[in-house]
Amino acid sequence: MTTLGFLAVYPDHPTVELARTLDLSGYPWKGVSSADTLTRLEPADGWAGAVIMCDDDPEGGWAMCRALRRRDRPVQRVLVVVTGAQLADLELRDDLFDDFCLSPFHPRELDARLRHLFFT
Repeated sequence: MTTLGFLAVYPDHPTVELARTLDLSGYPWKGVSSADTLTRLEPADGWAGAVIMCDDDPEGGWAMCRALRRRDRPVQRVLVVVTGAQLADLELRDDLFDDFCLSPFHPRELDARLRHLFFT
């Protein structure tokens, strides 16, 4: 896999499935809980992208997406994870993310979406 910088992952304690998928696929990541944490933990070369779980905490997830886009150095590659019931939210917020994956996700699907987002 091509070298990729750190991904910001919300929430700061992601599901076991998400953490395992990122780790096994070789994506370096840091969990973030807020815009302040996002700034405090930011790597010197900036965030390579973000994976935002909006399925359990939709408002917190969308707030994190807004924070990522409003930064001095906006994060350009944002993948959101949503439930099927949240699909309508995607149309209203299409400026806040670059791709999405449905929850519950299959690890291979999530990995394929991340590879497409970062390496094509």
